[in-house]
Amino acid sequence: MRIRRGFSLVTLTICALVVNPAGTAVAAGDGAASLAAEATAAPPTATGYGGAVSTVDAEATRAGLEVLRRGGNAVDAAVAAAATLGVTEPFSAGIGGGGFFVYYDAKSGRVSTLDGREAAPASADERLFVNPDTGAAYAFDEARISGLSVGTPGTLATWREALRRWGTHSLADSLQPAIGVARDGFVVDSTFQSQVNDDKAAFAQFTSTRELYLPGGQAPAVGSVFRNRDLADTYAAIARDGIDAFYTGPIARDIVRTVQQPPVAADPSQPWAYPIRPGSLSLRDLAAYRVRTPMPTHSQYRGLDVYGMPAPSSGGTTVGEALNILEKVDLGGLDRTQALHHYLEASALAFADRNRYIGDGMLPWVQRQLLTDGFAAERACRIDPARAATKPVPPGVPDHRYGGCVATTGGAFDSYENHTTNLTVADRWGNVVEYTLTIEATGGNAMVVPGRGFLLNNELTDFNFVPTQGDAPDPNLPGPGKRPRSSMSPTIVLADGKPFLAVGSPGGSTIITTVLQILIGRIDLGMSLPQAIAAPRATQRNTATVTAEPAFSSSPEGQALAVLGHRYTPSAEIGAATGIEFLGGGRLLAAAEPARRGGGAAAVVWG
Repeated sequence: MRIRRGFSLVTLTICALVVNPAGTAVAAGDGAASLAAEATAAPPTATGYGGAVSTVDAEATRAGLEVLRRGGNAVDAAVAAAATLGVTEPFSAGIGGGGFFVYYDAKSGRVSTLDGREAAPASADERLFVNPDTGAAYAFDEARISGLSVGTPGTLATWREALRRWGTHSLADSLQPAIGVARDGFVVDSTFQSQVNDDKAAFAQFTSTRELYLPGGQAPAVGSVFRNRDLADTYAAIARDGIDAFYTGPIARDIVRTVQQPPVAADPSQPWAYPIRPGSLSLRDLAAYRVRTPMPTHSQYRGLDVYGMPAPSSGGTTVGEALNILEKVDLGGLDRTQALHHYLEASALAFADRNRYIGDGMLPWVQRQLLTDGFAAERACRIDPARAATKPVPPGVPDHRYGGCVATTGGAFDSYENHTTNLTVADRWGNVVEYTLTIEATGGNAMVVPGRGFLLNNELTDFNFVPTQGDAPDPNLPGPGKRPRSSMSPTIVLADGKPFLAVGSPGGSTIITTVLQILIGRIDLGMSLPQAIAAPRATQRNTATVTAEPAFSSSPEGQALAVLGHRYTPSAEIGAATGIEFLGGGRLLAAAEPARRGGGAAAVVWG
């Protein structure tokens, strides 16, 4: 096994990350200012022992850390942190959504997965997002801000299943930190406020949403204390009655009523360009939801074992295929420009295959073939070191017969983005959780369930609205009970059967390239994990241009890549990753974003 250890690791010794609950004042004052200072002081990097947590939010990291300090394991801490993210990151995740959970069990040495992706109603068909009056697909915002976009949420079922299989705490216990944060409040930062403002027009359409997030018609002020007592009560009801309250009980009835009879405001402050359409999600759909337990994807890279999520996630397969392509060259032996050129070209090739073949219900043999070395070799020979290929590139043919550079035609790019959140947890026993959860767009479908305090997802807009593959079957069209394709890529990497690295990120289809870029930065390019997370990012998803952060496109390597034919579309930031590296002897390095999305928070049990 060859791993370039590279630069010295950034070290911060802490015993615990402490963020006190908010006081009673809603407006910012001395207490709120003090709490804000504590929250923003949370470090993005920590090294130590006894377990570690990394999330995008200080409150969530604190919640997970306290569970570890009280003797809980990685699963207990992950659920507590995820529930807290549902309070503090409500526009990215929550019990109205779903996600993918990857778990390494130290006793067995096995990696397992939970598919908690949202499911379409039993009434859905391929024309779910086609206007029956015009025969044309709805505009994205017309589909999103509606009941049509809501899939059956899987988050709570995922938490219960994870705790049942591997946890030591009850769901009721795991919800307690989040209940406290929801009831006592947390300090609003600029990211929270900007997300409300970005969705202000959509939020204003619904009485329940504007009452919660637009008090007085405005987003909560930075530095003020935000409380969500409805969500605290909802969590408390679930802690008392179990998730049946959500899937078959009174909360289920409220969800269905919201989807079928959206709580549209009679006097929205801003008119909406489209009619707000009801959906067909039913009580039967909620009661029928089940978490799936598929085998993880597996690929080998430089002697390491890389595990991820299978379909309906495209993350594990696409990351694995791209790594297989990149393994055909010695990235560490190339100059930085050529290494990044190969990264971008391999990403485009893997995305062409993703868009053509991956979807819920895809044949298992197709997924296996996409991860074979023979298929990767056939795809790798299409990379020209001297120039970037014209995009989009066609998909390959995973047909067991590999030789020269073979390609088909078609393979459209799906442009819809989701905005998720991610967390990474390890405990003192060596168990590891990598978990990505979401409600799709920032703010989901913009509907808060009245009296319940959580937003509903718009995950069904991750389906293709109309066929994209010409005469070939489209794997990502809606269907009854079907789960839309996702890009979430929670990834666990083992070295000699033991954890080496766990990493994941939000960011829609850029999740795949964010995780891929971090992996090659850490494994091939001599970066520490914090450096790989902080490095300027670029994403090539088989599009005519590379979406890139300014620091990437303006760098010497970025300018040299432009000479090779890569053209850029700017993006202020890409992804918001978290990760943990296992340094040996029980020592852990937890890392989160230093700046993206306001910066993340990492902590260890003791330094």
